Amino acid sequence: MEKYLQILKKTKLFSGIKEEEIKSILGCLSVSPSYFPKGEYIFRAGEHIASMALLLEGRAHIQREDYWGNLSILSEIRPGEIFGESYAMPGSGAMPNSVLAVAPCEVLFLDVRHVFAVCTSACRFHTLLIQNLFAAVSAKNRALTQKLGHMSQRTTREKLLSYLSEQSAKAGSPTFDIPFNRQQLADFLSVDRSAMSHELGKMRDEGALEFDKNHFTLKRF
Repeated sequence: MEKYLQILKKTKLFSGIKEEEIKSILGCLSVSPSYFPKGEYIFRAGEHIASMALLLEGRAHIQREDYWGNLSILSEIRPGEIFGESYAMPGSGAMPNSVLAVAPCEVLFLDVRHVFAVCTSACRFHTLLIQNLFAAVSAKNRALTQKLGHMSQRTTREKLLSYLSEQSAKAGSPTFDIPFNRQQLADFLSVDRSAMSHELGKMRDEGALEFDKNHFTLKRF
C-alpha cells in the first residue's frame, strides 16, 4: 500500500487525513488493492455487494446494458473516485449497473460496515473519513445532476453542446480533452453514433468547433 499513499492523500475520501493516519485506517479496515485487467468487470449488474470501491489506478465505466444488448455509459470513474457505495449498505439490493475496467485498474475495496463502525483507536480521523464519504457522495450527486442536464436536451446537437460546454468550463479553456472515444461518447449521451458523428462534422463545418479524436476546441459562431 505504500506506493498508493500519495494517491490516497489527494482523494476526497482521505482529505485532511495525514499519511500515518491513513495507514492506521487501512490497517484497521484490513484492506489491500485488487487488480483488474482491461475488459474485466469490477462489479456486475445483479451482484450484491458489501464493499464500496476506490479506484487507485486506471479507468472504469459505470454502464448499463438492456435486454437487447444496447449499452449506455452512465459515468467514468477516475483514480481517487469511489463507486458502489450506494449499494454496499445492508438492504440496498442488487447492483443495477456494471462497472467495467476500460484500462488496467487497481481497486481498493472498503467494507462499509467497518467504515461506519468507528473504532476507539482511530476515532478522530475515522470520523473525518465518514464526513469525507458524505462529501464525496454529494459531489457524485452533483455530477449526476449535470448529466441529467445533458440528457434533458432534445436533440443530438443540443446534448453535444451541453456536454462540451461543461467540459470546457471544467478545463477553464475552450481547448480540452474528453475521456471518451466516439462510441463511448455516444453511449454516454444515449445517441446514435453515426448521427452524433454527422452532427459533429456539421458543427465543425459551421465553425462552431474543431476536433481531433478526443481533443476539442470550441469557437464562437
